[in-house]
Amino acid sequence: MNTKDSLIPQQPIPAGADEFSKRVQGLLDGQPKDEATVSRVLEGMDDMLDRIAAGLYNMASMLVGEGEESIGLVERAVARTDISASSDAAEARRSSRRALCTAGIELIAGRKPGSLVAPEVLAHASTCITDDDLESAGISHGELESMLAGENRVSVKNWIESLPTETRVIFVLRAVAGFTAKETAEMLAEHGGKGAEGWNAEAVREIFRQGLCSLASQLIHATTR
Repeated sequence: MNTKDSLIPQQPIPAGADEFSKRVQGLLDGQPKDEATVSRVLEGMDDMLDRIAAGLYNMASMLVGEGEESIGLVERAVARTDISASSDAAEARRSSRRALCTAGIELIAGRKPGSLVAPEVLAHASTCITDDDLESAGISHGELESMLAGENRVSVKNWIESLPTETRVIFVLRAVAGFTAKETAEMLAEHGGKGAEGWNAEAVREIFRQGLCSLASQLIHATTR
């Protein structure tokens, strides 16, 4: 989808985001983009903005795929967040992640209506994961970040892309962006389109457990090759 046709309204660009906006405009030329191309464009920017923008693009690509849609989501997230030299890095990162995730949910709901409808009945599935935190799959947040940035990042991203839409979105919001089950349910209910109003924390936990079980199986398979 061309960024001009986006369902996400343009927002005023605050101080600290002007340079980022100028750079990403050059990427919005209708041509395919890979991670290396995006990284080269972002290279040399302000350290905090550079780290946040790179992390946002990585997150966006897991939500909606590589390319212009992800670049557009990052630009909107930076535009909606006050990122400047005086910003608190942790708060800026969290705010920008929330802005990107809500915009990503809106984009997914717009291009595939009904894909984020809340489950009416969700029975508890018997899985290898009994809790709804990342470490239940035998991996820490730091290890997941290393996997997403390391030599196996392509296979990890391919696994994430293979997940059903609702599982992928919930996994990214919880395991990658670090939002709670309650926060994730609220974002889905508010931004997931028609039929998403019924999302709640328990439904998010259940689907996240299923995603974690899939991740655990993926890790076991990778170590036994």
